[in-house]
Amino acid sequence: MTKILTLGLHPSAIDLSDHPGLDEATMATRIEQGEAALRAAGLDTVPCLISTDQDAAEKAVRERLSFDGPFDLAMIGAGLRALPEHTVLFERLINLLVTAEPGIRFCFNTSPETTIDAIRRWT
Repeated sequence: MTKILTLGLHPSAIDLSDHPGLDEATMATRIEQGEAALRAAGLDTVPCLISTDQDAAEKAVRERLSFDGPFDLAMIGAGLRALPEHTVLFERLINLLVTAEPGIRFCFNTSPETTIDAIRRWT
């Protein structure tokens, strides 16, 4: 079975000011619903929600890799990879993953609700 790391920003780290009607609690619920769908589908996923602090984020990912790895696939959320202000963090984590998990593959969602679709493309 493919072991999957789901990597994304913690709801408290997301700037929701450009998203009227969306708050941290709603975002947390959407993320948890996405994770629940993964579990219900029988996928072997391990979530890793990070802050935007680069050192703290790298530490959190390293810890997850150490305790729960190795991983075959990393699903990286849109909030982490699609916003220009997170480019350096995204780049740093990609390089960490390819160094720590040789052969790892990547998939990308567009929202918490499309996570399962992204994973299914590669499993």
